[in-house]
Amino acid sequence: MNEDRFAHCLPTLRDLGLLPGTELAVFVVGSTVRGWDHGASDLDLVVVCAERFQDERLERVTVPLSPGEVDVIGFTREGRRWEVKYWLDDQVDQVLDKVSRDSFDHDRTAGARLIPTEEILLGRLAACHPLSGPDWVRRRLRQIEESAFQTYVLTDLLAMADTRAETAMGQLAAGDLPSAVLSARDAFGCAVDALLVGYGEYPNPPKWRARRFQEAKPEPLTFEEYWEIETMRGYDPADPAQWVEQVVDLCKDIAMEVEIT
Repeated sequence: MNEDRFAHCLPTLRDLGLLPGTELAVFVVGSTVRGWDHGASDLDLVVVCAERFQDERLERVTVPLSPGEVDVIGFTREGRRWEVKYWLDDQVDQVLDKVSRDSFDHDRTAGARLIPTEEILLGRLAACHPLSGPDWVRRRLRQIEESAFQTYVLTDLLAMADTRAETAMGQLAAGDLPSAVLSARDAFGCAVDALLVGYGEYPNPPKWRARRFQEAKPEPLTFEEYWEIETMRGYDPADPAQWVEQVVDLCKDIAMEVEIT
């Protein structure tokens, strides 16, 4: 990754008065870091602070932490949309505590332990580009690796894939073919996401699933096999049941290949 792509980020934030001056780390996240961005892509940054940054321009996103909000600001600079989130270091500790090994050992039930805002934070850290505070980033990456975060995400995705697959078969038995097709497709998306998490590719919006698949190159499924289902290329409108059953069986095969530790 060419670091010059992000050389303007810190000066821009300073010019706009959007750095507290006592931040512990600043890093770029999202598609821009991966080199997947396009003309309409946002530039997403995270600023980690020891104390809350006070600025009347900031908006707040509710999180189940203490304090119960993450501050955020969006603005346009030279024709590009920027979004900056301000996390407290203590909030990051709290998120990691939710997915600690001790927490997993006490309760292995599948379910949403993290809200999307929290899960996205940890998932994006794995592929961030530090602008400052590289030691903070490295320490947090070690903590994520040692935690049960990957296990939690895998457990939830596999549970969702299984539920959607069962729903698809139930709808198929009831003769609701359109709904069965959509449920099978959803099940496949969850199963593939679980497979990719095992290769370190955490879920992003579905629009990036193909790119994540190409990066991970998972052995149990070729890109061509994945793409045939994702694009429904083999779907026959005259026999939707055959496609639904094929996809549900494939979801089960994928689940067998995913190792949960």
